[in-house]
Amino acid sequence: MVAKELLRVEDLYVMYKTDMEEVHAVNGISFTIREQETLGLVGETGAGKTSTALAILRLLPDRTGRIPSGNIWFQGKNILEMDHEELRRLRGGDIAMIFQDPMTSLNPVIPVGQQIAEALLLHNEEGLTREQIEDRVDETLELVGIPSSRKNEYPHQFSGGMKQRVVIAIALSCNPRLLIADEPTTALDVTIQAQVLALINELKEKLKTAVLMITHDLGIIAETCDKVAVMYAGEIIEYGTVEDIFEADKHHPYTVGLFGAIPKIHEETDRLEQIEGLMPDPTDLPPGCKFHPRCKHCMPVCREKEPPVFQEGDHLLKCHLFGNSSG
Repeated sequence: MVAKELLRVEDLYVMYKTDMEEVHAVNGISFTIREQETLGLVGETGAGKTSTALAILRLLPDRTGRIPSGNIWFQGKNILEMDHEELRRLRGGDIAMIFQDPMTSLNPVIPVGQQIAEALLLHNEEGLTREQIEDRVDETLELVGIPSSRKNEYPHQFSGGMKQRVVIAIALSCNPRLLIADEPTTALDVTIQAQVLALINELKEKLKTAVLMITHDLGIIAETCDKVAVMYAGEIIEYGTVEDIFEADKHHPYTVGLFGAIPKIHEETDRLEQIEGLMPDPTDLPPGCKFHPRCKHCMPVCREKEPPVFQEGDHLLKCHLFGNSSG
């Protein structure tokens, strides 16, 4: 039985506009997430991953952030057309987000248990009493591996890994249908990273939650995701199942570069391979394929025309190397 579609992003554009310039952060991306499915959004810093997550929750800066076109459908409702009250119920209730840095995600002067309780009070559709909310706080902390006896402690009394667990507890306290995890392990050491990823996987199975996992680490993608979208300069340039991305014969040159930057345990090398150059300036994107200034396979057509989409089954590639769409 095919799971129902939970989130659909259609031809989404996001830009930041100031008096000085326009930043084209997201440029016409589309993807879907089904119930209990995990989609990995992977790419370098500046690819537009976080802007995509903020757009889904309508959390872009009021003065500068814009969504000039596109649609974001959640359970059949267009998020971009929701009013303030509908958005309040959506954020933290149906869709929750784990932000990049747990150090800045928590209020330093409020005990962690009270911060979890605040989320439950804001989304108290079940009509829970004060005592029931306290019990739920205890359960949620225990769920992420923190003794409930520590609920009256403040964020500075927790390590970085424990702070991230508290942030996850807040995100999961209202049993969201979709969890957006924005590089949830970036600020943590490798051992704690593994624990947090294992925790997210365990909770996903237990609570039947869909996940949008944002990362620049293909190792995390392999461990946690069902489908993968490779993002570059605000565009999705490769999309498919984990098997497509890790095992298929054809890949976008950028994806090949990302794989080349992964250390090979069984091979002796002096240096890791690198992708030459930098992500293009989003205020002045190059014509044609946005990756062409860094691509080893660049052809004249790459500098002039947007690449077509090549498709084999669920595997999509946006690259001139593979010709026109076959799907």
